[in-house]
Amino acid sequence: MLPLAVLLPFVGHTQTASPRAAARPELTVEKIMQAPAQWVGTAPSALRWSADGRQVCFSWNPEQNRRDSLYVVDFASKAAPKKVGARVAATLPALDAVYDQARRQQVYSRGGDLFLLDIKTGRERRLTLTAEAESQPGFVGAGPVVSFRRDNNLYTLDPSNGQLTQLTDLRAGSAPGKNALTDQRNTLQRQQTQLFDVLRRREAARTAGKAYEKRVAAGAPKLPKAVYIGEQEIEEFRLSPDGRFVTYRLATPPAGGERVAQVPAFVTATGYTEDLPTRSKVGDRQTGYALGIYDRQHDSAYVFNPKAVPGRFDVPEYRKEYSAPKDTARAARALLPFGPFWSPDGHYALLTLRALDNKDRWLGLLDATTGQLTRILDRQHDDAWIGGPGIDDQDTDENVGWLDNGTVWFHSEATGYSHLYTADAATGAKKALTSGAFEVQQVVPPRAGEKWWYLVTNESDAGEKHLWRMARAGGAREQITTGKGAYEVSIAPDKQLAAARFSRSNQPWELVTFDLKPHAEAVRRTHSTTAAWEAYPWREPEIVTLPARDGVPLRARLYRPATDVKNGAAVIFVHGAGYLQNAHHWWSHYFREYQFHNLLVDRGYTVLDVDYRGSAGYGRAFRTGIYRHMGGKDLTDEVDAARWLVAQQGVDAARIGMYGGSYGGFMTLMALFTEPDVFACGAALRSVTDWAHYNHGYTSNILNSPQTDSLAYRRSSPIYFADGLRKPLLICHGMVDTNVHFQDVVRLSQRLIELHKPGWELAVYPVEDHAFTEPDSWTDEYARILKLFEANLRK
Repeated sequence: MLPLAVLLPFVGHTQTASPRAAARPELTVEKIMQAPAQWVGTAPSALRWSADGRQVCFSWNPEQNRRDSLYVVDFASKAAPKKVGARVAATLPALDAVYDQARRQQVYSRGGDLFLLDIKTGRERRLTLTAEAESQPGFVGAGPVVSFRRDNNLYTLDPSNGQLTQLTDLRAGSAPGKNALTDQRNTLQRQQTQLFDVLRRREAARTAGKAYEKRVAAGAPKLPKAVYIGEQEIEEFRLSPDGRFVTYRLATPPAGGERVAQVPAFVTATGYTEDLPTRSKVGDRQTGYALGIYDRQHDSAYVFNPKAVPGRFDVPEYRKEYSAPKDTARAARALLPFGPFWSPDGHYALLTLRALDNKDRWLGLLDATTGQLTRILDRQHDDAWIGGPGIDDQDTDENVGWLDNGTVWFHSEATGYSHLYTADAATGAKKALTSGAFEVQQVVPPRAGEKWWYLVTNESDAGEKHLWRMARAGGAREQITTGKGAYEVSIAPDKQLAAARFSRSNQPWELVTFDLKPHAEAVRRTHSTTAAWEAYPWREPEIVTLPARDGVPLRARLYRPATDVKNGAAVIFVHGAGYLQNAHHWWSHYFREYQFHNLLVDRGYTVLDVDYRGSAGYGRAFRTGIYRHMGGKDLTDEVDAARWLVAQQGVDAARIGMYGGSYGGFMTLMALFTEPDVFACGAALRSVTDWAHYNHGYTSNILNSPQTDSLAYRRSSPIYFADGLRKPLLICHGMVDTNVHFQDVVRLSQRLIELHKPGWELAVYPVEDHAFTEPDSWTDEYARILKLFEANLRK
């Protein structure tokens, strides 16, 4: 096999010579904003392995059809990927396939029914054919009995004899009252039985019949106890390996419900305006959570008791800035449970808990018989918010689990970077398996009898993602993948082979396969880009490091024009999403913007794309640098970048523009409103203008809630600084944006009108959501952005 560098050549190169030195296609906005499938090509996606681990299945569309199709490539064969027809695709195992402990069988759901696959023979067996949907399949202990969810209850099915067993009987509503009659009705009922013999005889017969039925039922298998859950919803079932305990997370809707914003759609098939229900706003009443436990042995149901959770009553540090009496009431913080994750032998149950104020995460051992914690293995606290790779959002079997029957593994940012740790369940002793100024971003732990961890980290370079292996006990790591870029890895079930999506900064994702060993040679299996797109020599942007005013190094993508076309102007692009990385060596999520930057450089502009404070990939301190002040350090990072352009790249300080979408649009507004002397113009796309109107999950992490931390919202929202606008501003927004609502820019527009501000423009897109889909919309938007820069940045 050839080295990866040979198999995956650049389709472009770093361009520093004059564009007239070689005849190359001219880039236009219309060209680069056309439908990606027809222009760039469609990259492979959704990789998964066949059950025997010899074939890789993936979605792909090299024929530029309306939809992606399923393709299969055989690892050992040099043949091109083979397209799989819809009929064959319908027979492949689903993405929720689960192995038994011996890895001889898989159970999965397809079309709402359950199937069992014998891996050695390839024989598939249908287990259910029902109108109800079966989901969340798994095995009980080592198998072969399978478990699954149907409606709001958990069942098991024994494939050997077909026995179906209902493990829980969870019911909506309240248990029937024993006596719901009023005193007046009780009096009338007693009077009737006193007066009439026929009623007395019939009541006696009913009583005797119930007693007989009860005696007969005593000798029959016992059905699970009916448990009434009121208005709560069940989100997840888990079953202990011995089948005794069933746990389920209960979600309680907020009292009185939450008020959901309606986004009107004006261009509809019916000709009528239609409202799209979207989301509530930050600080609104939130869903409450509890962990329900059903003990099948004792036929009893109860909920997890959080009294042993340390710090449950802690008051967040930021509240010290406010003199609020309620902070002295020691109210318990709401918790969100995940798991429990059972040890293979079922002796231990690991429960993870997250405070809904985002400040704490606990890992503890649950005694399922009492519903209480017996030991806290780890508590992660952050005065800002808990996060980082393997820690963000929620705990699943992919970021926490059991290394063996007595050892838990998990991620923690205890050192400031997300690293891998273990904890001894018996003693609580913790051990760091990795350390250093890098992040462990993905983990595949060793199973019983295996010796290697497989880790995806950015330790070789903050702008690269590579696969490494490490001994079970930790220690030195061996690099498996090579080459400048990033790998999105999928490891075969037998852990001998691997497939990945690989890309470079100027080359989109392609499928590669390789043996799972150090310094593996990869074989490229797909060719996705079109000839028209490859005809242009796409630049590989330079990764530069520049200093922020507080000494923190900032990484950025730099696009430099050739000397003979350089016009002295610069554009700073601000990536969106906040917690996202874009100064890296792989194909950007912002591929349209990447192409636009090549167009700008062809016209003589210098372009800089900074990973500002709050971006991903650089550890905890960098991630939380925007806590309680968005538009603070993140914006001064951009200002420092502008000054670096002037000092180091010969850019005219009076001709620097800025643009970005979503969080980048917010930053552009803050820049033009609060730093009018630094930026000559800006384009704010789908931008947040007032964080009190954004969603709860994202915003409350960074700014807490508007009612508890009004200072953070006041200093972070552009609408309060609109009076500072002095330079030309273009605002672009989709009218059916269900993420950042169109209301955001409508409110800002009214503010600018009342402030009598000239020089701003609002372009609206009636059929577009947050992420534009129509090439016409993309073309119109970027034609306006280019016009803005040409009019205000060129001499």
